Amino acid sequence: MPPKPQRHLVHNFIGAPNGKSSEAAHITPVSTPLSILLLYFAEIVTLLVLEMNHYYHQFLDNFEDRPSPQRDMTEAEMFSFLALTLQMGHTVQDRLEDYWMKMEQLRIPFYGQTLAHARYCHILRFLHFTDNNTNGVDRTDDRLWKIRDLFEIIWTNFSKFCNPSEHLAVDEVIVKFKGRVLFKQYILKKRKHFSIKIQNVQTMRLYWIHMTWMFTLVKTDKRQHNTWQQPMLQWLIWQGV
Repeated sequence: MPPKPQRHLVHNFIGAPNGKSSEAAHITPVSTPLSILLLYFAEIVTLLVLEMNHYYHQFLDNFEDRPSPQRDMTEAEMFSFLALTLQMGHTVQDRLEDYWMKMEQLRIPFYGQTLAHARYCHILRFLHFTDNNTNGVDRTDDRLWKIRDLFEIIWTNFSKFCNPSEHLAVDEVIVKFKGRVLFKQYILKKRKHFSIKIQNVQTMRLYWIHMTWMFTLVKTDKRQHNTWQQPMLQWLIWQGV
């Protein structure tokens, strides 16, 4: 048989050894799942608390006769809010207030013992991710500016605590969404007809996502269709791939 043609190496892999980075040196095989969760999402909780309190005080400033203000949100309460929101997917009720029902045969003590109903609704009403004041910054071209800070934290943490290997794959994820948003797409041949398209860079063996981009520009301009590729390529070059 004729010899197989040699594979030409386009680029040498100069990235750091794959696996846990030095930023996560305190994470060991005996670390709890909570410690790993906090590694990635503690900064997000801090952002939520900061922006929510800021938005609530902006809301109060709009009234000449200000109502009695509630105390500022704390990180502990925000963690409780997120925990209850996740738990609601396992104990489905007809209405939000039913989770705090006092009828003996229907009540679930866990919710009332964790966070008061009024406090939960207060967080739900004023939950915010960024400051509404533009401060002179033009945000018309950024359709994700409301959650831009959140995405920046996710991008930074997922690429900071784990070094990718040289074996990466670019994957497309279709997220079903029926709400109202400008960049929602209708894809006839997909099972999820109304959806949001997301591009991920992930390792091929561990399926660890290192970077993700949301496909927000779906106009007829061909340049807008490819705008997600430029930051992806810049990130790959920065990683040494």
